[in-house]
Amino acid sequence: MKNKLLKISSVLFCLSLFAVSCKTVVNDDSTLPKDISERPADENSQKYDQARLDKIKSTIEEEIAKEECTNAADWAFSPIGSKACGGPVSYIAYPKKMENEILPKIKSYTSIMSEYNKKYNITSDCMMPAEPTGVKCENGKAVLVY
Repeated sequence: MKNKLLKISSVLFCLSLFAVSCKTVVNDDSTLPKDISERPADENSQKYDQARLDKIKSTIEEEIAKEECTNAADWAFSPIGSKACGGPVSYIAYPKKMENEILPKIKSYTSIMSEYNKKYNITSDCMMPAEPTGVKCENGKAVLVY
């Protein structure tokens, strides 16, 4: 009887020790490999370079968008971007008073896009976008006229 009671006590002790140890396990995901979508982009990848181009363009557009268009005569336009076979991707309106700050950024963006096209052997439709004839103001925004 004593031997049987000792076996039961030992089994109960082991089971309770097992149950307690299971509750104290902490899942540490920091050592597991990251999902590919959570990894930072490789600085030498096409995806990284495209994101860089998108950021530059959106910065230019945001800077221009801060200005309200009330008089079309105060606005001009410039080609922006570079198609793989040459020529601009499109045109962008900008306030003339910002010309000294914005045109170098537009030219830099266009140059970076040209290098991107060469680096990744990008192809395009080679169709030249129509050049605007002017700018008009609609609801405080500059709109290109064709």
